[in-house]
Amino acid sequence: MRWLPLAYLVFVMVLEAVTPTDWAVSFLLIALPMVAAYALGPLGVAAVTLCALVLEGVVAGTPCCTGHNLHQLWETHHVAAYLDTGLVGLLGVALAAHRQRQERHLVRAHSVAEALMRTLLRPVPHEVGRVLAAGLYRSGEVGTMVGGDLYDIRATEAGERAIIGDVRGKGLKAVRTVAALLGSFREAVDDGGDLLAVAARMERRMAREADELRDNELFVTAALVEYAARSGRVTIVNHGHIEPVLISGGRVTALTGPPALPLGLGTLADEEPVAYTHPFTPGDVLLLCTDGLIEARDHNGVFYPLLDRLRHRFGDGAAPGPDEVIDFLNTDLPRHTRVFHDDVAILAIAPHGTDGPPSP
Repeated sequence: MRWLPLAYLVFVMVLEAVTPTDWAVSFLLIALPMVAAYALGPLGVAAVTLCALVLEGVVAGTPCCTGHNLHQLWETHHVAAYLDTGLVGLLGVALAAHRQRQERHLVRAHSVAEALMRTLLRPVPHEVGRVLAAGLYRSGEVGTMVGGDLYDIRATEAGERAIIGDVRGKGLKAVRTVAALLGSFREAVDDGGDLLAVAARMERRMAREADELRDNELFVTAALVEYAARSGRVTIVNHGHIEPVLISGGRVTALTGPPALPLGLGTLADEEPVAYTHPFTPGDVLLLCTDGLIEARDHNGVFYPLLDRLRHRFGDGAAPGPDEVIDFLNTDLPRHTRVFHDDVAILAIAPHGTDGPPSP
């Protein structure tokens, strides 16, 4: 964009050189200040306007360069062109100043929104309790972190507990729901109940959130996970979310289990949610993700083949770490799709294989 005014100027001058003398091509210079307003600041637009006025005079009345007579410099239609250029220049200066103010406002708004999301989605520590962890977040909103996906992991007396979720909807309303749900999770995991009790408390919080927002269709798909180092097993409660993926010994498996309705829709179910378990030992990696990952499309409309890509990369049997899995997805996913239409949240955890006390 910064080269656009120069490119336009070159275009007009080349056109002036190749067209007949009586063609008033120089009048195209009237638009030059407005073209500059898309890329330059007010002072830059003012300088371009002055340059356009000078060039219009040169083209209008320089016999040696353009074949025009000097007396044509002050003909009525040329004077009108000078006045028009000056007027357009003033409008261009105002537009450039307004554009710069809007840009500064957007930068501040994006910075505040990003700071808010970073406060809610805190950086995933490399080590949480007796597991290693890594996370990734990509917003569907270009250039911002604002979105409706969430994740968190906490070390508790019952074991390491994690959540991954996807709020229905977008924008600030979704961010508010993310804040409410994460706050409920962070309080509930330390209250001593099992994973189903945590899920039940979050279900009640979602019901209150729906009442406050007056949204009967508000819900969150979520998967809750608890790792117990003593038993070497992971417990999962899945509320309508994508199944966790286990990478173990070169095999990549989706850990399916009894489904449950998303959080916020629990009153519609006849049965209570059911937890299920699976072995989870050192060398394994459990991957939690939102549908923005598996629904990312390439230019042919093909979804991202998560399981196949993981098998291709980690099917040699070598035990990867959570960081390695996240780094792979962070580079492989953009190769599959250039445009993200939905938020992407990914959390990977793995037992670190020590029996010492858990880290805070």
